[in-house]
Amino acid sequence: FYDALMGTYYYGPDHPMKPHRLRMTHSLLSSYGLYKKMQVYRPHPAHYQEITQFHAEDYTDFLRRISPDNEKDYQLQLQKFNLGLYTDCPIFPGLYNFCQLYTGASIDGACKLNTGQVDIAINWSGGLHHAKKSEASGFCYINDIVLAILELLKYHARVLYIDIDIHHGDGVEEAFYTTDRVMTVSFHKYGDFFPGSGAVGDIGDQKGKHYSVNFPLEDGIDDKGYLSVFKPVIAKVMEMYQPGAIVLQCGADSLTGDRLGCFNVTLRGHGECVDYVKSFNVPLLVLGGGGYNIRNVSRCWTYETSVVLDQEVSDFIPYNEFFHYYGPDFKLHLQETDMENRNTRDQLEKSKQKVFENLSYLDHAPSVQMHRVPPDYFIESDAEKEAGDDEPDIRFVKDEKRVQHDAEFYDGDKDQDSSSAYSHSQSENDNSKIDAEQTPDTAIDHTTAAATATAAKKRRGSGVSSKGRTSASDTEGSQSPISAGGGSTFPGSGVNVPSIPTPATPESDSNATANSFRHAGDNSSSNNEEDADAEAEAMDVEKS
Repeated sequence: FYDALMGTYYYGPDHPMKPHRLRMTHSLLSSYGLYKKMQVYRPHPAHYQEITQFHAEDYTDFLRRISPDNEKDYQLQLQKFNLGLYTDCPIFPGLYNFCQLYTGASIDGACKLNTGQVDIAINWSGGLHHAKKSEASGFCYINDIVLAILELLKYHARVLYIDIDIHHGDGVEEAFYTTDRVMTVSFHKYGDFFPGSGAVGDIGDQKGKHYSVNFPLEDGIDDKGYLSVFKPVIAKVMEMYQPGAIVLQCGADSLTGDRLGCFNVTLRGHGECVDYVKSFNVPLLVLGGGGYNIRNVSRCWTYETSVVLDQEVSDFIPYNEFFHYYGPDFKLHLQETDMENRNTRDQLEKSKQKVFENLSYLDHAPSVQMHRVPPDYFIESDAEKEAGDDEPDIRFVKDEKRVQHDAEFYDGDKDQDSSSAYSHSQSENDNSKIDAEQTPDTAIDHTTAAATATAAKKRRGSGVSSKGRTSASDTEGSQSPISAGGGSTFPGSGVNVPSIPTPATPESDSNATANSFRHAGDNSSSNNEEDADAEAEAMDVEKS
């Protein structure tokens, strides 16, 4: 799911969050040709009714009203909702529209999974996991993840949320902390680091006790260490919980070289986590998240798109709109740095065993009682309603690009498909020229044509032998009695018959028309009396 407007919003100068990274990601994966292997949709902007399924109405109303022009008039509300100049969630032009777009994309992805139209849905603009019910936090205003999970819960008894962002997914965990229908699993930096939550002992409460899984990590963890805990924990969670759908948040700030992160994970390690979750063959919603080195963010999400599609991509970045951003090496993959890894093997093993102990308290996957499924929210715009009243047969669908077939081996200027299309257009142009050359005096009077046909039937019934007619093979290469310029006179009738163009070439038109209208002109020497009678009958018909 992608909308070109997503990359045009601007948090402000010196702010680490850059929506421009979405444009870079889309440009890079397009230059690799990955868009041909998937369906690309433009998401709908999330409606007020959809957003308030989780967020408080007063908070949502405030986001709709606030703008840089009236910011000074809402100082109390800004402080209440954790927004404004002195927070990490500034007010910028188009704020609410930006939230609508990335939230609508996540909801659309969940709907596609619910209806079985796709197995995996991707929204790199989503994954803003810090937003709370009535509060903005950590560059996040609307929690699209919670809203997407609520949509998935309409069709699935259990949903698993996995977070590989360097920051703890506190907003999602808080939303489902007391329910067993959603299990949250987060691998994150813990300690003196935002948001400060996500200890291994935070396991949920009430009915959701033991359904929150947190794996705290220290600075400098590399691919080997990260995968050594990620795979066994996820395998155990899948065994115990058996979810009907998975939401995977792929925050790229856990990569090496991030402006705010402190991990040493490369694209291959990050992508292997995505591939491992995908291997369980469960409906999967893949979302973006953090990531503050925009070059590495676009690299990461492009590579993980190729992982989802099972497509190999070159390490050399192809030319694209933002090619100069990837210098000086212009390569896709990142290399681990020599930063210190503060995660010892004993420490990782101890945290892993503690997580397994918490999961052991789950006797079985929880079930859900029969209940009425809430409706899918779809609110038509005013334009759609007006058009629907006048034209009931017109349906509004999202923009879609069909998946390219695997047999499409070649894609270039000399592609046979393009050549065929060019030949077809040339043939149509030739036919249109033939139509333009035909003069008005070649029009057929239908009454005269019917009379001519009657006369021809009588003549054929008067004893003309088929052996005397000229075959197509006998006249091959001879002059056609019907010119391409504007018709000829049928022998003995005086009726002008026009040339009728077909999708074939003009030469084949002339030959085919000549063969269809040839009659026993050469038999006049052997059947003079019969031809004279036919001529007389035709003349009588014309006079009448």
